[in-house]
This record gives sequence, C-alpha cells and structure tokens, in this order.
Amino acid sequence: MSDDLGLWQHADGVEPDHRFGYCTDDVARAIVVDMLHSREGTSAELDVSLRRSLRFVGDAFDSTSGRFRNLRRADGRWSEEGASEDCHARALVGLAAVMAEMPGTELGDRASNLFMMALPAAASFGAMRAVSASLLACGSAIDSGKSVGAEPAFELLASTLARTFDSPELEPTLGAFRPETRRFAGLVDRSGDHNNLAASLEWPWPEPVLTYENALMPRALIAAGLRLGRPALLAQGCAVLDWLIEVQAGESGQFSPIGNTRWWVRTGERSRFDQQPIEAGVMVSAAADAFRATGRRHYLDAAEAAYGWFLGGNDVGVALADPVRGACSDGLTPRGPSANQGAESMLMWLTALEQMRELRRSTEIEPASRIGSDV
Repeated sequence: MSDDLGLWQHADGVEPDHRFGYCTDDVARAIVVDMLHSREGTSAELDVSLRRSLRFVGDAFDSTSGRFRNLRRADGRWSEEGASEDCHARALVGLAAVMAEMPGTELGDRASNLFMMALPAAASFGAMRAVSASLLACGSAIDSGKSVGAEPAFELLASTLARTFDSPELEPTLGAFRPETRRFAGLVDRSGDHNNLAASLEWPWPEPVLTYENALMPRALIAAGLRLGRPALLAQGCAVLDWLIEVQAGESGQFSPIGNTRWWVRTGERSRFDQQPIEAGVMVSAAADAFRATGRRHYLDAAEAAYGWFLGGNDVGVALADPVRGACSDGLTPRGPSANQGAESMLMWLTALEQMRELRRSTEIEPASRIGSDV
C-alpha cells in the first residue's frame, strides 16, 4: 500500500486504488504503528517507513494557516479542500508518538519541532474527537520531556472535553475514587456483580447520534483524570466507556460496534452494519488504558472482545484481518467482510495487534500490581 511518497488511502480489492491518492490521516496512523513496532526492535525497513511518513506530514503542514492539509493526489499535488480538525489532531498524535518513543534523536527532534509549530491550532478545536486526540497527543509530548506548551494545552483540552461531557448524573460517584493512587476503586459491586454506573445512564453521550471512533472520547477523559489528578474526569471516562462496552456487546458477548450505514440516532434503532475496523481498534486502546488505570478485569475482557472482532469474534463469525499479509477488510457487512482492504483498516488492525501483544505481556508479568481489581 506504500510507494516513495506515502501510503495509498484506498484499495480496490487488495490492490491500491490510485484514484483516491493519499491522506495525512492514514500517514499519521502509520507513524503510530511504526512506533509500536519499534518497541520490538528497529530495522532498516522501519527507518525508511518512518522517514517517509515524517516527510509526508512535514509537507502537509501549511505554515501560513498553521494547519495540516489532508488529501494529496497521486501526482503529489495537494487538494484545495479545507483542513479538518480530525486530520490535524491525528497528525499531532503521530508526531507525539515519535517524540515519546525516540527522544533525543534526529527524528524525535524533527517531530518535536513540527509538533510545537502545529500545536497552537488545537486550542480552537471544538470537535470532541479532535479535542480528544489532541489531548492524548499532548500527554505523549509531556512524557517525552518536551512539555513546553504541551502542559497548558493538555489542561485546556481537558477542560473543553469535560464541559462537553458534563452530566449531573455522574456526580454521586465521585467519592468512589482515591486520588492518592489514581486508581478506580468504585462502580463495582463488592459481591462481584458488575453493577456499574453505565447501566443506570440512559444516554451518557453529548451528541444525539452515536457515530464513529466513539471510544476515543472516554479514553481521553481517563487520561485527563489520571494526569491531572481529577477523580471526576476518571469517573466520567470509565462510566461512558462502560456504557459503550455494554451497548456494543452482542448476544454471545462478541464486540458488535455501531454500524455506519445509519449510525445510532438516540430516538431510533442502532445500525448493525457496516461495522468498521476503526471502532474495534479504538476500543482496544481505550479498554487497555482503562485497565491500566483501574485494574478491572472487565476492561481486559473488553479489549480481548474488540481484538477478537478482527479475527472472527463478530456478528457474522468471519475474520476480517489477514495476519500473514497484515491486511484487513474495510468493513463487516451482513454478507461478510468487504472485499476492499484500505489503509485505515490495515493500520487499525496492526495497532490493535501490537497493543494487545503488549497488554497480554504486561498482565502476565504484573498480576499483583492491580488495585481495585474485580478478577
């Protein structure tokens, strides 16, 4: 799916569809995958891939507007389409991943310089997915030691996201947290019955329609609560994530994400198909982070279920991912997987694969470190 310029956006079957060119969204996701792979060791191929992607993202940045362009034609020309908040936020996530994984290196410094030039635009974001992704990017940047500008941006984005999810229904749970450990210790019945807060919330979502990349928002709330030492944000993140896990569970416990045919309007029925790999990928990430924050086995199970969706643990019972080729079908229909295998699908599968590998390894090594576990 790659050439010397970047990563082709779409595929016709298993072959790149050059008509749609490239997009910064996918190149930024490819950087994240490269950084996850780098934890297992570096290689010449990984270095070539990362340098190509950083060059692409650098070319995408418009210094006049301070924003990243997204769509690029096959001939290398950029589309005149206006920059999206989501694209900009994903570029920040990719750059911050390099900063965190490769501090003090040439590539880490290059990513840091571009990140700091692009960060001011995030202060004006209003779309909650862009706010959430930018917040997570700032967290990675802070972890890299390049915190100048990232810390106040993190606090601003956390405040924006908290206002978006403001709900009086969450207030009674705030005493269930212990700030000194920043671990989840409540919302789980001591008898073992997982009678969590989410079950009592009719619609804890700030929009009238549940659409795409949904688990990204509670993941960001959890990250904000942990870093800022604010139990209320952690409570909100866990409660909303619990609700998403519950409403996206099939009859046999399989992960059954909201389909993008009609999404799920609050006053109507949820769309069952076409299910997208991005939903399974972001659920793996969110559930893994929630487990690390809380120690609850519930989140390990949710991560495993979302990961299993790629491999046949879904509503149709067929695999979408091809572990040998590293490819993934673009969606799940009532008739089975889509025949097309585009960049986003491949990257979400590879991200989920690496995160589950790391999560499984960490839970085998540190079972006694869990606090408030419901195992």
